[in-house]
Amino acid sequence: MMLLLLAHDSLPVLGGRVAREVWRGYHHWYGTLSTGAFPAQDTLWQYPPGAGLVLLAPGALPWWTYLQAFVALTVAADAVVAVALVRAGARPGRSLYGAALWVGGLPLLLRLPLARYDVLVTALAVISLLTLKRSTRACGAFAALGALVKVWPALVLLGAPRGRGTRSAWTSAAATGASSLVFLALAFRDPLAFLRQQGGRGVQIESLGGTVLSLASHAGWPGGVRYRYGAMEFTGPHVSAVAHLSLALTAAAFGLLLLWRVRARHWTEATPYDAALSAVLLFTVTSRVISPQYMIWLLGLAAVCLTSRHTTQRPVAVLVLAATAASSVIFPLLYPEVIDRTWTGTALMLVRNGLLTAAAALSFVRLWRSGTARDVPGARRRPRALPKSRAPALLGDARGAGRRSRGLPG
Repeated sequence: MMLLLLAHDSLPVLGGRVAREVWRGYHHWYGTLSTGAFPAQDTLWQYPPGAGLVLLAPGALPWWTYLQAFVALTVAADAVVAVALVRAGARPGRSLYGAALWVGGLPLLLRLPLARYDVLVTALAVISLLTLKRSTRACGAFAALGALVKVWPALVLLGAPRGRGTRSAWTSAAATGASSLVFLALAFRDPLAFLRQQGGRGVQIESLGGTVLSLASHAGWPGGVRYRYGAMEFTGPHVSAVAHLSLALTAAAFGLLLLWRVRARHWTEATPYDAALSAVLLFTVTSRVISPQYMIWLLGLAAVCLTSRHTTQRPVAVLVLAATAASSVIFPLLYPEVIDRTWTGTALMLVRNGLLTAAAALSFVRLWRSGTARDVPGARRRPRALPKSRAPALLGDARGAGRRSRGLPG
């Protein structure tokens, strides 16, 4: 169905051509990357250096056009995620709900996932989480590769179990990331050029701050909308203040996640999954940009959570699914309404971002409670040491009980 919609991408009823990003943006960058340089002077280039390898990958299928090869690789990544979720869910004590969420939820975004490279990034994050139990080193390596492509997969390591597991995962991530970055720096010119473009971004109309400004425009705010840095962004008074507030909220979200990490005392097999979803949700809703393809990340992480029967994120997954459906109505179906800030467009943004904000708040609250509660089913806790004053007495009671059980005087 998604492929059929992409084949008819130009139909007016579908709201616009989403494949334009591939054959106009990605393909253009492919030409620059093929010369051994990143598009440093292009303000639309805002991706970490690992993204260059992803955009070069369709060249390995020369018998197809760039768009066809890119879609083929995306479909393959989609299949990898589905198979990984099925295998994880089919194990004893696990659940296939995660696979069902991914297979049934991704088409809610219509053909958009096939025309963005976020499915490939999500595949790296999903594999990273699902390999954690078997190999913390593999988990860290996949997370690092994902972070080199689009940064956010680094957050999946937040919930790694304390002690040797965390050290192993983060050491592997650091080694993989550093060696890969050195390779990219030697193979291409200007690998860090994306930082300059990222720093100049403003408030996108689909972000939470953008929703506030859209509402303000109905109350007389005189700002406008302009295409900048590959997105429709607000311009006018107070936009800079909203952007800085978003950055402050992102910093606060990071502080909350660190506080949870310090205070958490219980870990189940689902805790790393739940922490990853909660972290990415918090960073998404506080971001200056919430593009529709971000929902692909959240669907993938929610699906990983649902593979475990110990997850606390089931209601969060439902909210993510609802927000995904709302996102496809916003883009591409009714995107002109959002750009023009009509009441319909503003209402749609309120619904979608309201669902995401509720999901982020609920996710963190449930993660916090599961990590700090006294009794959590399936949780592993540190054994509590007995007070020194009580240990000899309890030991004596135990010896006496053993002597009496054998008919000996206590």
